[in-house]
Amino acid sequence: MESYIRIIKNIDHMQQEARQLLQTGKTIVLVPTMGYLHEGHLALMREGRKQGDALVISIFVNPTQFGPAEDFQAYPRDPDRDVSLAESVGVDIIFTPEAEVMYDKAYQTSVDLEMLPRYLCGPSRPSHFSGVATVVTKLLNIVKPHVAVFGEKDYQQLAIIRRMVHDLNFDVRVIGVPIVRESDGLAMSSRNTYLSEDERRSALSLYKALQRAQKSVAQGIRDAGQLVHSASEVLCSYPNTKIDYVSVCDPGTLENVNRVEGPTLMALAVWVGKTRLIDNTILTIEN
Repeated sequence: MESYIRIIKNIDHMQQEARQLLQTGKTIVLVPTMGYLHEGHLALMREGRKQGDALVISIFVNPTQFGPAEDFQAYPRDPDRDVSLAESVGVDIIFTPEAEVMYDKAYQTSVDLEMLPRYLCGPSRPSHFSGVATVVTKLLNIVKPHVAVFGEKDYQQLAIIRRMVHDLNFDVRVIGVPIVRESDGLAMSSRNTYLSEDERRSALSLYKALQRAQKSVAQGIRDAGQLVHSASEVLCSYPNTKIDYVSVCDPGTLENVNRVEGPTLMALAVWVGKTRLIDNTILTIEN
């Protein structure tokens, strides 16, 4: 079957395509990814397909959001498979620039937020969210979308992008798509491929910890400390796990809260072997 996806590597070419789409009245939707696509990404693309006329995905493993000891070089890549999967959900354009195209030798600009990166993943990944905010800013300027679609698994990233878009007056609507899970509850992630069979079983501890927290809230427990302690017990009951953080916080500001009084975010990051996984849920009080 002939592929109708256009693959663009050049920034000027992508901007020219975007201008032509805008001139003909098309609504552009962008789904940014780092490739190695899975069902979670495809869910974002299916939502994007509903939102506009031209569906663009970016595939770019962004070096500026990886710390010095992180997995930039090892991050999984499979371009041919990515193209096939993107085609299966109706993607029109894949924008896949090289790092030296996005960041030339004289590059010296970054986008930083003041408060949101201080919480959750921020302390252990101090440069990560500056890298994310910068590359998303670049992608919005290059692709010129009316709508941009992100996953809620990276809850802090989504909150940061929404804040940045608001603060800098980008003319784009940001949509969040719920977490896509494997049949046993594990949140889909490209990094799941790093896990051994034993580690894959231990990775279920994240979802089970979140489930316990929601069950506890349903049973009337409101104290954040108790919920964190209970979730941590679940995580530590599995081999090969090491907690980075377990937080109960305000869904808007990401500041820790002492009690669950309404919809409240529980977010966690856990090392399973050498792989750092994240997950989250909104704890709700049932009427």
